[in-house]
Amino acid sequence: MPARHAALRALRWIAVAISVLAAGLLPVTPAHATYGSDQPVYVQVNSNTGPTQALARLDGTVAFDDGNTKFRYSLAMCWQSAYPSPNLQIVVNGSTYLWGSYAGTTSTPGCQQVILYSAEVTHGGVVANVRFDVTAGWFYPGNQYNSRTRSWTADNPFN
Repeated sequence: MPARHAALRALRWIAVAISVLAAGLLPVTPAHATYGSDQPVYVQVNSNTGPTQALARLDGTVAFDDGNTKFRYSLAMCWQSAYPSPNLQIVVNGSTYLWGSYAGTTSTPGCQQVILYSAEVTHGGVVANVRFDVTAGWFYPGNQYNSRTRSWTADNPFN
């Protein structure tokens, strides 16, 4: 009997030692970063030749995480009188170009269509700022096509 108890105690000790070693080798899950307050985003694109026409308007919010590597946005693009539909491009730190992540459409008075964009973006490094570029086009004079880009930049308050 005593030999049996000694063997069980030894097995328990080995099991505890293995558990402690395994726990030490497992990767530690990083704490989830918290987002700061929403910053407003607003871009209005108007024609700059011929009679002034409202072409496209972007409204919404962007927020940055306190870990400096992620941001999220929720935006609505009002397609006013642009032809064809306006485009949204998102520029991280002035060098990484992304297309807006399409989240559906809706309608509102004064807009041909409202295009919704929403995403959480994890960048490969520190996010210093995010620029929202809206490009819209129109014809003037006659069949001459023109396009114009207007931007809004949001700075990350955590760096």
